[in-house]
Amino acid sequence: MGGGYIRSIELYGMEDEESYIADLPAVKHLAEMGGLSFDNSVTFLVGENGTGKSTLLEGIAVAFGFNPEGGSRNFSFATNETHSPLHEHLRVIKSFSRPKDGFFLRAESFYNAASYIDSLGSRVLNSYGGVSLHEMSHGESFFALVMNRFKGNGLYILDEPEAALSPQRQMGLLIRMNELVQKNSQFIITTHSPILLAYPEALIYELDEKEIARRRYEETETVSVSKAFLNDPKRMIANLFGTER
Repeated sequence: MGGGYIRSIELYGMEDEESYIADLPAVKHLAEMGGLSFDNSVTFLVGENGTGKSTLLEGIAVAFGFNPEGGSRNFSFATNETHSPLHEHLRVIKSFSRPKDGFFLRAESFYNAASYIDSLGSRVLNSYGGVSLHEMSHGESFFALVMNRFKGNGLYILDEPEAALSPQRQMGLLIRMNELVQKNSQFIITTHSPILLAYPEALIYELDEKEIARRRYEETETVSVSKAFLNDPKRMIANLFGTER
């Protein structure tokens, strides 16, 4: 697959940064690398909790012009400004083409985004399926967003979308992603889901304490741990609980 609207990112001006972001593994490694390429229509950021992948994703989204709490680029609400200053140190290298659509999904602030959508009235709500997202379950509302609001020719930045979705819905998201990629869309996604990671030919960056590295699907810890568990759950549980004989 080819690239998209974001070609790469570069980190700069971190020498005097005194906030917590300077100590995040993702930021440290990015500083060592100088930048990160997104030469694919679908890019995943994976890694253990605390490595900074969601902070990095947020920084990319805000640097591109999205609302820190999520939504499209014209969303202007703010309920609790807790986003990091990382976007101030990120330079987004864009392609010559510009997205006609876009959305930044943050699971932790999706409720606030849904409330803002409701406040915009029925004209805007119709583009989200015509029903208040608050009248659906979290998973249903997210899936309605993807199916109705994502139009194609867009940049879609998603933070752990599997948190809202059953395995079946995750496979449905893969189908929708593929439809949108065929319509010149780009996805950048943080995830712990081995289902989503299986998107064909996706670019996968794994973040850990040592590095940010490109990985094949089978090489990621997410996949290897999930596979080991599902292959023999009884043995894995016994090992975890210290009851294995």
